[in-house]
Amino acid sequence: MTTVRPINPYLLPARMAYDYEYFAERLADPSLLESALAVCVHRAPLLAVPVGGKRLGGYMSLDLLILAEKTRSLLAGRDGFPNVRVRPSPYRDTCHVVEWGGQPPVCDYADAARGQFYGYSEAAILRFFSGQGPPTPSSTAGQLSPTMP
Repeated sequence: MTTVRPINPYLLPARMAYDYEYFAERLADPSLLESALAVCVHRAPLLAVPVGGKRLGGYMSLDLLILAEKTRSLLAGRDGFPNVRVRPSPYRDTCHVVEWGGQPPVCDYADAARGQFYGYSEAAILRFFSGQGPPTPSSTAGQLSPTMP
């Protein structure tokens, strides 16, 4: 008989996150990485960047609602992660989102505004629009993702 273990995300130092360099290259204020956390889900540490300066909010996409709820619990109450909430997906083939900070722009064609909201540098936003940057989950998934660059 196989025992199913509960899925429990946990925190690690930010530099252990797989996407640490991705954010370091794109944030307008890379000093935010000093307060960032790596959230390890399915043995994959992913970066949670706090709000601060021009960065008004952040988010993480997670495949299972239980993971989103547990990640929300891990981030809630920590400096730089105000108003942590879960936005469940109404679709079975789309990820759930853990958000913190303010409400992101909702307009489908406001990619530049979203980039500014999430604190990306102007150079990163321009690279996104010129197509010079590497493909990202948001650029390959259409407008379903809450972010860009």
